[in-house]
Amino acid sequence: MKYTCPMHPEIAEEKPGDCPKCGMALEPMQSEASKEKTVYTCPMHSEVEQDHPGSCPKCGMALEAKNAQAEDKHEQNETKKLKRKFWGGVIFGLPVVFLAAEEMIPALKFEFISHHASGWIQLFLSAPVIFWAGGFFFKRAWQSVVNRSLNMFTLIAMGVGAAYFYSAAAVIFPQIFPNSLKMNGMLGLYFEAAVVITVLVILGQYLEAKARARTGEAIKVLLGLAAKNAHRLRDGEEEEVAVDEVQKGDLLRVRPGEKIPLDGTITEGKSTIDESMISGEPVPVEKGEGDKVIGATVNQTGSFVMKTEKVGSETLLSQIVHMVSEAQRSRAPIQGLADKVAGIFVPVVILIAALTFGIWALWGPQPALAYAFVNAIAVLIIACPCALGLATPMSIMVGVGRGARSGILIKNAEALEKCEKITHVLTDKTGTLTEGKPSVTSVETAEGVDEKELLVSAGSLEKSSEHPLARAVLNYAEEKKVDLKEVDQFESVTGGGVKGELDGKKISLGKQKFIAGFTDLSEDLKKKAETMQKEARTVVWVARENKVVGILGISDPIKKSTPTAIQELHDLGLKVIMLTGDNENTARAIAKELNIDDVRAGLEPKDKQQIVKELKKEGALVLMAGDGINDAPALAQAEVGVAMGTGTDVAIESAGITLVKGDLNGIVKALKLSRAVMSNIRQNLFFAFIYNALGVPIAAGILYPFIGLLLNPMIAGAAMSFSSVSVILNSLRLKRIKI
Repeated sequence: MKYTCPMHPEIAEEKPGDCPKCGMALEPMQSEASKEKTVYTCPMHSEVEQDHPGSCPKCGMALEAKNAQAEDKHEQNETKKLKRKFWGGVIFGLPVVFLAAEEMIPALKFEFISHHASGWIQLFLSAPVIFWAGGFFFKRAWQSVVNRSLNMFTLIAMGVGAAYFYSAAAVIFPQIFPNSLKMNGMLGLYFEAAVVITVLVILGQYLEAKARARTGEAIKVLLGLAAKNAHRLRDGEEEEVAVDEVQKGDLLRVRPGEKIPLDGTITEGKSTIDESMISGEPVPVEKGEGDKVIGATVNQTGSFVMKTEKVGSETLLSQIVHMVSEAQRSRAPIQGLADKVAGIFVPVVILIAALTFGIWALWGPQPALAYAFVNAIAVLIIACPCALGLATPMSIMVGVGRGARSGILIKNAEALEKCEKITHVLTDKTGTLTEGKPSVTSVETAEGVDEKELLVSAGSLEKSSEHPLARAVLNYAEEKKVDLKEVDQFESVTGGGVKGELDGKKISLGKQKFIAGFTDLSEDLKKKAETMQKEARTVVWVARENKVVGILGISDPIKKSTPTAIQELHDLGLKVIMLTGDNENTARAIAKELNIDDVRAGLEPKDKQQIVKELKKEGALVLMAGDGINDAPALAQAEVGVAMGTGTDVAIESAGITLVKGDLNGIVKALKLSRAVMSNIRQNLFFAFIYNALGVPIAAGILYPFIGLLLNPMIAGAAMSFSSVSVILNSLRLKRIKI
């Protein structure tokens, strides 16, 4: 923990004390998480934001915390509050339902309770249900009127309010009602309808709150797996500290079985690390000195020391949590359709309810006004468009969470929707199709020379070289367990190669033209070199004492997952085009091997962007995948940009989707996820539209002249809640899809 002065924040001390500038007592520094201000937003209208909990002025839904740490506590409080209201409504509402039932079913008649007394009991028992448990209906309905954004709570409040206040007036002032509303001299009471509808809607809200909490499980699991403590090395001593106290540049020791505290680089030791929680890949990754490690992943076999490079919100885990949280609340374009329909639907429903009341009051059976009143309430209740409003955001939230568990980070819902319609996949070569790390892929020795002898000469010479291909030779020599030696009189020749002395003998390594200056080249090795070049390999010649001892073929190997991913993209009906700055021969060779549809080689960054523009003009819907700074313009230009998580920050910022593991197979998964989510949204919208299209006419009484069927407002309330639950359950199916 560090301590700082409230007047001079630049002061940072390891121990408590007084500020050397002003003398004030130092205070503990706040962590990045505690500094972050919690913002609340609507799951359906992400543009609505405020700094305190409440309800959305547009749709009336409870606002959720954008901050992932605050979100869990806020959602728990919201869920507990709705649970209390539900059970309170049940406790006070059940007697009301029983008293109403005895009025309708003679066998249940309570002789000791008169109709008048029953009315007063129902009035008092239903009051806490309507005003305490369901009070937020009326508050949100009033907000909808003030903000001129009528929503589901407008209809609920109108229906429940009409039923309760009519019944209350009938109990308190029965003399003001005409005889046409009376049956057997008594007025009909609808307290039970108001109570049951309120309880059912609260139940629906409670189930929605629980479902929304479940959609964030991917985030909660990640947050829960993060390390809490770290072993910091300082002045030769090791101390255990909270992760929040670790600063950039601190050295941390990580033992077998421990979680890696933060992002950094291994400075000492090696190990295998389980990165499945980040990448979705179950196979542990081998790491050694100089390799990057990710916070919250699990160290398995070895002990190592790492240098901390990212803390707080900078870590990959924090960025993933933030990206997933933002994406879950972003709006897909298709949601605009649902919003427009809902905006028109509510006023239309109110008009239909008014027409229903008028028609039944004029032409309905006696008591005509009672029939008119009940059917109008049923229309208001059953038409609540909550299922319509949930259709898109529920699928988006679950789908984004499902993608996060598979290493697919979706920046916004628009990218997820556009993925479904993609026709062309444009991909960079280096780091996307290939490993992005040159390696020795073929070795040919001269007659009478074995491979180990060749590697001793090549590896020993490359130890002193700074050329990019030198690392490939050294890695290969290390894999073959070759003991390298020190080279004397090392010299690098620009544009040619390197040379020196090994065990008193002159050795040289480099291009064919460079080596040809020292010795004659065998025709056999020249032919093999030509073959390597046609296969997109860079050829390095090695000579000793003016005699060629062999050649090395160096290339950027294709990722093992790439061929399968290309085939699956073709199976999905997509055209695959490779864009690369590499030379034509290399690009063509790789394209042929992978069965890629088209190749554009020798490109500059502006060329890639121009190709995207041209394809879009031709009517193509383009997905661009890349990992470098040079890919950023094309990523931003494409309908959907996909950045490899192993790439640069610029590429990731320019893309709509990021693959934590730099693997083309992730694009296949993203496309399958997109298709599944969009299919799920259409199913939800279909359920919601069909439900309202059928429910409203039945509630209005259209079937009464034919089969005598009327829809009780209580049944309408149950049906309305069921429609929301059906949309939620259908959305949650996305958690189990295979991609």
